[in-house]
Amino acid sequence: MISVDDLVALIRTYNPKSDEALIRAAYDYGRDMHEGQFRHSGEPYFSHPVAVAAILAEQRLDDASIITALLHDTIEDTRASYAEVASRFGAEVADLVDGVTKLTNLQLSSSETKQAENFRKLFMAMSKDLRVILVKLADRLHNMRTIKAMRPEKQAQKARETMDIFAPLAGRMGMQWMREELEDLAFRVLNPDARASIIRRFITLQKETGDVVEHITGDMLHELDKAGIQADVFGRAKKPYSIWRKMQEKEMGFSRLSDIYGFRIITRSEADCYAALGAIHQRWRAVPGRFKDYISQPKSNGYRSIHTTVSGRDGKRVEVQIRTQAMHDVAESGVAAHWSYRDGVRVENPFAVDPAKWISGLTEQFDAEEDHEDFLEAVKLEMYADKVFCFTPKGDVVKLPRGATPIDFAYAIHTRIGNATVGAKVDTMRVPLWTRIKNGQSVEIITAGGQTPQATWLDIATTGKARSAIRRALRELDRDRYIKLGRELARSAFEHVGKKATDKALDSAATTLRVKGRDEVLARLGSAELTARQVVHAVYPDLAPKDAEEVGRDRAVIGLSADQSFERARCCQPLPGERIVGITYRGRGVVVHAIDCETLSAYDDQPERWLDLHWHAGKHPAAYDVTLDITIGNDAGVLGRICTLIGEQKANISDLTFVDRKPDFFRLLVDVELRDAEHLHGVISVLNAESDVAEVERRRDPQRAGVSSAPER
Repeated sequence: MISVDDLVALIRTYNPKSDEALIRAAYDYGRDMHEGQFRHSGEPYFSHPVAVAAILAEQRLDDASIITALLHDTIEDTRASYAEVASRFGAEVADLVDGVTKLTNLQLSSSETKQAENFRKLFMAMSKDLRVILVKLADRLHNMRTIKAMRPEKQAQKARETMDIFAPLAGRMGMQWMREELEDLAFRVLNPDARASIIRRFITLQKETGDVVEHITGDMLHELDKAGIQADVFGRAKKPYSIWRKMQEKEMGFSRLSDIYGFRIITRSEADCYAALGAIHQRWRAVPGRFKDYISQPKSNGYRSIHTTVSGRDGKRVEVQIRTQAMHDVAESGVAAHWSYRDGVRVENPFAVDPAKWISGLTEQFDAEEDHEDFLEAVKLEMYADKVFCFTPKGDVVKLPRGATPIDFAYAIHTRIGNATVGAKVDTMRVPLWTRIKNGQSVEIITAGGQTPQATWLDIATTGKARSAIRRALRELDRDRYIKLGRELARSAFEHVGKKATDKALDSAATTLRVKGRDEVLARLGSAELTARQVVHAVYPDLAPKDAEEVGRDRAVIGLSADQSFERARCCQPLPGERIVGITYRGRGVVVHAIDCETLSAYDDQPERWLDLHWHAGKHPAAYDVTLDITIGNDAGVLGRICTLIGEQKANISDLTFVDRKPDFFRLLVDVELRDAEHLHGVISVLNAESDVAEVERRRDPQRAGVSSAPER
């Protein structure tokens, strides 16, 4: 455990004017309050608050934040009270400790309704004093660093919560170093085999190529020196999770991934940033589409830097970030830079964002969302999103998440414009609505009276605002049909537990689920946004089954009439969780296709045969076959390991065919029975992590336009 002398010495390196007596008093008080308490590892419990304080001291934070870290568990876990903390250390510290205590009690990984409400409370706490979140993030970081002492199931729960909530929150606040470490620590728990595989490949790569980072750093320093630019260059291999995420996003193996190294050039002035960019581009070829200028268009959290990717030594792609020291300080600390000290005074960094303005801008986006699911989606999308800046025809700037489309742009202007959209122009050229908008483009939305949102827009839109508005409009358009279907589903579900779906019961469900009235409950039930089990549980929690009821294949698809059966198309092999449509056949019922299936173009001129369908939102059995195209190394035991990996994911292999045999590799088609799209992603992820798997992808074959299973009723 860090001693009080060491902690004070660490703080005095950046803040010689620190109140040493108050910090020593907080240290002694916290140690006394936690006397006799121990962590899962057997260490004294107080070692944890001290470690959290040290993390914040390394970020050069103020005395109030450090003292809060030392005391952050006292009100919750000891006999200490708010009044006593306030009398000893002041109201500011007491309020911060109380805020951290309330955050600790929020169950952010609970059910969606409660999770959304707790997210609102989290943002409220942030709006009062952002230092509450800084202490909580440091608390989570130390807990993740020491997570091995916890039970395996607790480790998994904390790691998932960290990956879903705390890591993206740190990133949204501009604390990229913390985001990367939190992600990697969670990755170590959630997928240790994949992480170990990436580390092994790094070691192998280093043996084959030598120290690439050192060589490229030397090359860059040489080019900058030639150009007369004073700068420091730092290089590193990217974190295992960052590489893993790129492998998933680009659907490629480690050997085909190029930009796994990152470099930072820290210059003396802003002008030198652009001069350094010129020197780098003059020496190495820039990769098209990989340039971003966050100096001229800073992120909302104050981040400023130039990003470019170049083909470096031996053709390897490397990512380069160029910024000044002041910009770098904000890039490292994000919003926390506002409280940073140096030489005993608050740092006057011109790039540090005002926390009050930052948090008010963030919360404004979510206050308008009345629906808990829409709010939750908006929060998660915004926390993960990077930004692009585009312009209206009049020159007004519109900020959107990276990957946004004209649909998102239209709804960002006004919901009425979004609903009436029929087309778009980007830089005066007519483009499809699914076009991804790039930085600096001008976007014009074409509208028409009588136009209504299309269901396919949900697959095009990326912002929470657009998607929630589209869902609301679609619910209104199909409301009568969904209410009728929902009433029948509710009647059946309530009868199953010996009750009746009365208006009073449905009103009670609406109140519990926080939706507007019984008709809204029925509409969502009919559109598969709510399950019958959720509705029953909202009224009779003791009668509803504790485990999710498995959805039988006879009712897996919603939107069919009572006399219609369905078959899955072999060409696209759609899975629960994917957007689907049905094509009707005489005597054959309905063939279900994925919304992006190529063979659907053959039915464009027969709209009367199309059905808008949805998969049931419940838990499905592992009974839907999908063909995987896998290329593996021709070594002893590889095929056995592949089959074992698939089996460990609770997926059954129903068929296996070799399609190509070479001296060094085999290519095979494997039919795997899966539950849903998430199950498929898990299987592919595990296979991609295996070092002897060169490539794995889902096989979709337009030539196989038959069906993949017997008719379902």
